[in-house]
Amino acid sequence: MQCRAAILTGFPSTAPFAVSRPLSIETVTLADPGPGEVLVRIAAAGLCHSDLSVINGDRARPMPMALGHEASGLVERCGPGVDDLRPGDPVAMVFMPSCGCCAPCAEGRPALCEPGAAANAAGTLLSGATRITWQGAPVHHHVGVSAFAEYAVVSRRSLVAVPPEMPLDLAALFGCGVLTGVGAAVNTAEIRPGETAAVVGLGGVGLSAVLGALAAGAAEVIALDVNPAKRAAALDLGATAAFDAGDPDCEAKVREATRGGVHAAIETAGVAAAFSLAWGITRRGGRTVTASLPNPAVRMNIPHVMMVGEERTIRGSYLGGGVPSRDIPRYMALQAQGRLPVEKLMTGSSPLAEINESFDLLARGDAIRHLITMEGAR
Repeated sequence: MQCRAAILTGFPSTAPFAVSRPLSIETVTLADPGPGEVLVRIAAAGLCHSDLSVINGDRARPMPMALGHEASGLVERCGPGVDDLRPGDPVAMVFMPSCGCCAPCAEGRPALCEPGAAANAAGTLLSGATRITWQGAPVHHHVGVSAFAEYAVVSRRSLVAVPPEMPLDLAALFGCGVLTGVGAAVNTAEIRPGETAAVVGLGGVGLSAVLGALAAGAAEVIALDVNPAKRAAALDLGATAAFDAGDPDCEAKVREATRGGVHAAIETAGVAAAFSLAWGITRRGGRTVTASLPNPAVRMNIPHVMMVGEERTIRGSYLGGGVPSRDIPRYMALQAQGRLPVEKLMTGSSPLAEINESFDLLARGDAIRHLITMEGAR
């Protein structure tokens, strides 16, 4: 079949993207879903810094590539061997497919799936195949999803069923931003009731981490960002205090306000200064978590002796350190109960034709979660 998709042919591209226009909307051909694969009609796809990092060259990927990884849609057709989904079923997409058989999957850590990571790096589906062609040549898949399109063929292992009552635009956020941010707080930082927590970097993932810390029962949640609008958004979500991350005295102010630092600090900004700030505001015996994907050249400089003498812990968090098939339904249930107000993260939507202009909003920090919505999406 043929459909429209946003294609990136090279990188890096610089803002304003409305001028440089790195993404072109092209008519591509989708092959039928193979064994264990599903054809999905896309409803909505969120703009995320993981997409932006491919456009600006921070994350090198094979070209050409159909971008988009945080999305929802309706099952259109199932390939051979897929018997637990039916046409019309609503689904959310996950950017790391898990084989279920490798050592990390067997240990209950599907975010670290080895075949999934290899497929994502190569720009293929989990099977190793590509299902998109354009101008007679293959197009690479973005982390197995490629959701800035009207339709996508994905591995069944990249899908999680969605309750039919959930709006699909909202469901899109759970596949990346919510899964990553809430999971960083709940699974990786292991925030306990009554503890203090901080989040450095208040984009979609960071604000999801604020929500996760609150849902976990943190007594204080400190929000840090250089953008005053994002600090205000964090306070609106329930953060107990907010500080300017660009203030030279920020670390001292947070340590004073929290009586020596927080039990858990989560960094989601993807820059070295943000991680250093998160480390600096973590108390003795505390946990510093990073859930961002900076340029691979970025290095950290941490005093070794502090990790030992203060029993400090640093942990990375990928895909929220959890199990998508378990965690996404749980987070959706919390949202339905009003305990995880993810809907407050949505700041606008645009049609596929305006995707370059929409990425300018993200690059400027004017959007938390801006959605590309497809015609006819519910």
